[in-house]
Amino acid sequence: MSSLSYAAADSMTMLRRNLKHAMRYPSMTLSTVIMPVMMLLLFNYAFGGALGSGISGAPTGGGAYIDYVAPGIILMAATAGAVATAVGVCVDMTEGIVNRFRTMSISRAAFLTGHVVGSVIQTMIAIALVIGIALAIGFRPDASAVEWVAAIGLLALLTLALTWLSAGMGLVAKTPESASNAPLPLTFLPFLGSAIVPTDSMPTGLRWFAEYQPFTPVIETLRGLLMGTGIGNSGYLALAWCVGLTLVGYLWARSAFGRTATL
Repeated sequence: MSSLSYAAADSMTMLRRNLKHAMRYPSMTLSTVIMPVMMLLLFNYAFGGALGSGISGAPTGGGAYIDYVAPGIILMAATAGAVATAVGVCVDMTEGIVNRFRTMSISRAAFLTGHVVGSVIQTMIAIALVIGIALAIGFRPDASAVEWVAAIGLLALLTLALTWLSAGMGLVAKTPESASNAPLPLTFLPFLGSAIVPTDSMPTGLRWFAEYQPFTPVIETLRGLLMGTGIGNSGYLALAWCVGLTLVGYLWARSAFGRTATL
């Protein structure tokens, strides 16, 4: 077997390990679903009447607010998965399993690859559950099959970017507790974008920040694909941000892993 084949086989072994851990200890995966679902219910039923009446295209009383807010909350499911990734990587680093891996003839890349791919799979399952709940409470997208595929692809790319970033956070964290806190800014940054209300309704300084932060073009592209609203140049910006964050996260995680553990 070639070195690439060995690396792929070792990565699959690590992937199976992480998926088995997720099935045995599902609390972190469930938390990825629970938080965005609570946000969806809160903003739709508690604040939908007030917020929806101020959004162009939403009828008085916020009857269509679910169609506006759901894409942003679906994106939050991707950000929530970052916490589980950071904690999982940190636990392995602090509990000594990596030291055992050092004595084995396994690929250097397998440890991180298994964590990242496993986390992406878990987060995409959580996103699917959040979409199902949104549909159950009134979300009515008019996307075609191609637009759904594009939306899922964008969410998968964003999830990959956030997973690499959170893997880097888990590698540099000293304890699982600190690892669980590190990705929280990623979780709440969509609130300072267009997830809940349009950026046009924000004060000037906050509007500038909201328009130029990474999540706003992703949210607008996702909303455009699912609801048929205009996308403009948001699609290109969303892809650029996702690819850029993926590269930054990958290089950071690779560098941090090289400093903390050499397999």
